[in-house]
This record gives sequence, C-alpha cells and structure tokens, in this order.
Amino acid sequence: MTHHSVCDDCIIEGVTKPLTRAQRRKAELRQEIIDTAFVCFSEKGYHGTGIADIAGHLGIGHGTFYRYFSNKRDIIDHVIDDLSDKIIESLGTDNAPDAANTLDEYRGQLDRIGHALTHILMDDRRVAQLLLVHAPGIDEELTARLYGLLDLADALTAGYLDHGVERGYLRADLDTANTARAVTGMVLSGIIHGLRGTGEENLQSLSEAIRRLLVDGIRKD
Repeated sequence: MTHHSVCDDCIIEGVTKPLTRAQRRKAELRQEIIDTAFVCFSEKGYHGTGIADIAGHLGIGHGTFYRYFSNKRDIIDHVIDDLSDKIIESLGTDNAPDAANTLDEYRGQLDRIGHALTHILMDDRRVAQLLLVHAPGIDEELTARLYGLLDLADALTAGYLDHGVERGYLRADLDTANTARAVTGMVLSGIIHGLRGTGEENLQSLSEAIRRLLVDGIRKD
C-alpha cells in the first residue's frame, strides 16, 4: 500500500525553490480528490463509495485518479500522514516534552499546544469525522494504525508528565501512564463535541478546562 508524506511532489525542494505551475496544479488536484472523497464518504459512506463516484463527482477519469492514489483506502492513509505531520510539527522546540522547566513554562506549553491542536483538529472537521466515524473497522490494518495513533498520543503525553515529575513541578506520585490515557480520552471527547456542532466558544471553554485540569489537578503542592 502506498503511503504519502509531505515530501511528495518535491514539497521539500519547494521550501527553497517555488513550485512550478505544474507542481502546484498537481498538489491542487490531489487536494480536490481528497475533498471530493470527503463529500462522497459523507453521502454514501466509505464502503458505499467507489472510485467511479469520486472521479465522476470531480469530472476526471479513472486514470487521473490512479495517478494520485492507488485506491480509496490510500486517501485515508494520506489524510492520516498529513494530520500526524501537522501534530508532530506543533510539538517542536518550545513545545517539546522536555522544554519546560517550571510550572509556568509547562502552563504556557499547554496553552500553545491546546490552541494548536484545536486549530488542527477542528478547522477541517471532515478529517476528524473520517477518522472517528468512517475509518474504524474498514480493515484490520487501518484499525491497528488508528490504535497506534492512540498509543502515540499516550506516549507523547506521558513524556510531558514524566518530565514534569522529574523537574519537580508535578506530583511525585503521579501515575503518568494512566494520566496520559485519561488526557487522550478528554481530547477525543472534545473532538466528538466538536463534531456534534458545539459552538466555537464552548469548544474553547472545554479546551481551557482540560488545560486547567492538567495543571491544577496534577501540580506539586
């Protein structure tokens, strides 16, 4: 199965040299195929959608579709890769697990990360809907990959908590592994509320409540 990444189509090269018109059009058409697939999945469900539906809706031939994706499942892999890249990028430098040395710095991290994740996960809610509603159960490999994303989220969060315990600004008796799993559960709950159409102000309040819990609930007294 083909996996895509941000390195596709000379994107890295484009950091130092502008993309050509042909490269821009190729990237645009790939995104148009993904957008059209979202529409078709929403209308017919993943299993009810065929390549013909996506190609026909967009007005392209099957051959054009297959130049970008090997099958409709490949679209989901591409979406997961892109989402993972954005999340990992948001956790760099000052937001890295070992970057905070005080409770105030940790609090600042949580604010930045909370805002970034809300932006990434809620700006295009079709991505969250695809991964939470359509993707589970499509096949064993994809289910395992989604569980792997949960495990990664748990491990990353535990890394922040372990560092806080080591630096002395979080409780020494903190069960970091299970607290991390609880945090993942809260984030997923927030995403689900977002998919239900919860207003932006309510989502921001929920995000703030989660961040406060991650400071006031586990900080060292």
